[in-house]
Amino acid sequence: MKMTFYGQFVAGEDQESIRPLIQHNRAFGVGSILDYGVEEDLSPEEAEQKEMESCTSAAERDGSDTSKREKQYQAHRAFGDRRDGVISARTYFYASEAKCDAHMETFLRCIEASGGASDDGFSAIKLTAVGRPQFLLQFSDVLTKWRRFFHQMAAEQGKTGLTAMDMKLEVAALQESVAKMGIASRAEIKDWFTVETLGVSGTVDLLDWSSLIDSKTKLSKHLVVPNPETGQLEPLLSRFTEEEELQMTRMLQRMDVLAKKATEVGVRLMVDAEQTYFQPAISRLTLEMQRKFNVEKPLIFNTYQCYLRDAYDNVTLDVELARREGWCFGAKLVRGAYMAQERTRAAEIGYEDPINPTYEDTNAMYHRCLDYVLEELKHNAKAKVMVASHNEDTVRFTLGRMEELGLHPAEHQVYFGQLLGMCDQISFPLGQAGFPVYKYMPYGPVMEVLPYLSRRAQENSGIMKGAQRERQLLWQELTRRLCTGNFFYRPA
Repeated sequence: MKMTFYGQFVAGEDQESIRPLIQHNRAFGVGSILDYGVEEDLSPEEAEQKEMESCTSAAERDGSDTSKREKQYQAHRAFGDRRDGVISARTYFYASEAKCDAHMETFLRCIEASGGASDDGFSAIKLTAVGRPQFLLQFSDVLTKWRRFFHQMAAEQGKTGLTAMDMKLEVAALQESVAKMGIASRAEIKDWFTVETLGVSGTVDLLDWSSLIDSKTKLSKHLVVPNPETGQLEPLLSRFTEEEELQMTRMLQRMDVLAKKATEVGVRLMVDAEQTYFQPAISRLTLEMQRKFNVEKPLIFNTYQCYLRDAYDNVTLDVELARREGWCFGAKLVRGAYMAQERTRAAEIGYEDPINPTYEDTNAMYHRCLDYVLEELKHNAKAKVMVASHNEDTVRFTLGRMEELGLHPAEHQVYFGQLLGMCDQISFPLGQAGFPVYKYMPYGPVMEVLPYLSRRAQENSGIMKGAQRERQLLWQELTRRLCTGNFFYRPA
């Protein structure tokens, strides 16, 4: 395995064994994003059982939950094995709080290894590894319903069809609508929208609206939304048991510990994106970390999946929030790893497909989001983005826009990222040309990384296509040098 598949896609077994590869790549201008690649080897039945147990609340189990989550944010046994149809992303299943603590310790060692190997490294984490996923489901449901409520009131004010950032509601009309629904008294509603919270614009945008969920606003008793089917008001927040409250607190504490360690050793922390039913909560929690730790520079990077229909709205809203609040925006742009699974789940359970209709639409979305962020980088030297893509057209597009906008590679605002063992024909020429480029490097013991590698084997046709492409480029270069008589290696 070490001489074949493992050796191609995994950096080594432990922190010491990966150092030579890290140093070798560094010599060619290629950095590292370390990711401990161990994954629990569960049968599909075991995975389903763990998922159902960890994604259902006590209130749901005893039937006392009055605010039932929407179908998208409920656990469904048929899709309990979140590994199904997912190739390049690792999957964590909740077992216990002790197991989450163990995952946190693993991430801490990974952060330390990254800090010890170079002075400009990244480390990747997944939030489903450090807490009970039930909380992510419930919080995602809350955030989605609250945003939909805003769009419903926007429709009443004739503001449909606008981008998320352009949708601004008149405060007076908004207060009247909320009062008529019986959510709160006019006096209480008036206290929600004050000069201190909104300024003097007289309008409320989606960022203002989302901020109302913040615990500091003390609006929990008022957080109800109309059910679109019945028209009845329903509580937005589910009832948590004392143990569930503790589990939620522990997840936040583990995130804080990881971010503090990253700050201490000078490593950037990359929060991976996950399934859409977890992602609203993951993004919101990552944003809270960015507020706290991205003060002088981007230490925490959020991940945006551009195969999602709402990717552009998500990117533009977060860029604007960083501007308003004065923290440093950091993003990784990916196309996405869960398309087949997400599309099948939406069709079978019965909710709107969150994925762009075609591959071409996803490419257009990626370039639209990237172009917006690059424009922000032109005016904001502290903002940074990682273009995580194996697509040569996307790399060319990025290089062209960087040149047009005057974004010099030496400024290290734009990073490029590819998986270890893939697309070396992109990574190494970029590194030698002076662009900040990184390889996503899983590592871990051979037998414990096999579950991850077994799914990577499903990419065999893509791997062979990439290998043929690399062989073609090497042959062209060899032919050119034979014709010119130049056999000395020259960096691109």
